[in-house]
Amino acid sequence: MRGDRLKILRVNKKISQQQLADVLGVDRTMIGKYEIKNNTPSDEILTKMANFFDVEKAFLLGVEEKKNKKTGIKIPVLGRVVAGIPIEAITEILDYEEITEKLAATGEFFALIAKGDSMNPTIIDGDVLIIRQQTTIEDGRVAIVLVDGLDATVKRVHITAGGITLIGDNPSVYTPHFYTNEEISTLPVKIIGKVVEIRRKMI
Repeated sequence: MRGDRLKILRVNKKISQQQLADVLGVDRTMIGKYEIKNNTPSDEILTKMANFFDVEKAFLLGVEEKKNKKTGIKIPVLGRVVAGIPIEAITEILDYEEITEKLAATGEFFALIAKGDSMNPTIIDGDVLIIRQQTTIEDGRVAIVLVDGLDATVKRVHITAGGITLIGDNPSVYTPHFYTNEEISTLPVKIIGKVVEIRRKMI
């Protein structure tokens, strides 16, 4: 039994060990044994498990490297992100993108379609941005930021002791804007995600 694969599937489905145990009709401690100790379940339980996650039993057993029924984890491409609405509650979904199981296991993800020219040439209008939800960002990385309750903007973030500066890679379109720590709190200025991948659609 490939316990690591079972854990990734369970985490991506956002269910606890107890919830999975209830579905399979086993004790919660058995889920831990499957995931951590690689204990192999009975064929009956393995079948239930494969059907529940929509994968082949061979995938769970580690007989093959890829799932047969799915090639990745789907995440929503959102039309817009605004202040005050949890990302998981947004219903304006334009499409779906697939990310690898390995990436999906590192957090919660969504996607946005880039608009405008402020991040040229790094990001151009129409690019699909794969974003991991997080409220902090490393200095110099590209983040999705909400400013003053407006729609989300994508900018490079420079962090100093006094505040943060949002920087567009195209200075002819976007002048860097500095926000003090006070402004970050009162406007507010909120980081909601990190751009981890850029996908360009070729016409």
